[in-house]
Amino acid sequence: MVSQEQRRRQLAREKFLRQQQRRTAARRKTHTRNAVIASVVGVLVAGGALSYVTGVFKNDDKKTNAGAEVTPSATPSKAPDPCEKPAEGKVKSLSWKKEPAVTIDKSAGYTMKMATTCGDIDIALKASAAPHTVNSFAFLAGKGYFDHTKCHRLTTNGIYVLQCGDPTAQGSGGPGYTIPDENLKDETLKDGVYPAGTIAMANTGQAHTGGSQYFLVYQDSKLPPSYTPFGTISKSGMTVLKKVATAGESTGQGDGAPNATVVINKMTVTKS
Repeated sequence: MVSQEQRRRQLAREKFLRQQQRRTAARRKTHTRNAVIASVVGVLVAGGALSYVTGVFKNDDKKTNAGAEVTPSATPSKAPDPCEKPAEGKVKSLSWKKEPAVTIDKSAGYTMKMATTCGDIDIALKASAAPHTVNSFAFLAGKGYFDHTKCHRLTTNGIYVLQCGDPTAQGSGGPGYTIPDENLKDETLKDGVYPAGTIAMANTGQAHTGGSQYFLVYQDSKLPPSYTPFGTISKSGMTVLKKVATAGESTGQGDGAPNATVVINKMTVTKS
């Protein structure tokens, strides 16, 4: 016969096992959730290979912008393509072995214009805070590197960005060199949020792995301060981004190719 004390110990062991099982299940659920969110921003690695950041982003179910016009869609959007046909021309196949020498005037103002099929997106660049990044974009734009390239990724769940800058439009392209991270303590990055209107560099999650891919934030997005913020998008540019975001992305899961055909007909960087 099982004594009262033995029964008490058995019940205690069973309770402990149930607690352990619940904790294990919770850890697995958290790991799976973070792995999904971690794949939201595709990022460039040296040599042209692409790595998606794993285990970097944490899911946050809270709304970061209650007044946002764009919300995640459970099914692929059926909205028509709001953009025009691309200009005639082909993407150039260009590559360099090392970062170009910094020749911009760090004390001057610079603006970047993305003349896209969906409208112009004007950006005030932060030359003094991110000189390597701005210099690289001025160099690449001057070589026609971005011309006729397609913005290949739109996220509408968790984070809210349009990603561009890859000549292959597959998430695997780059200029052949990398640039250092800069301006990671920018005053606009508060409480782990990249605010709407920010343009920032994509990377592998490792230090100094930015290349030519970047993302445009159309709604406040929770991200770790690991992605060089190097400019601010104009009000009219934000209108273009909202139009692209409203058209949705191809998978209906919140992360895929934009339904809008966003092609950069011409990219220019101008000194003020």
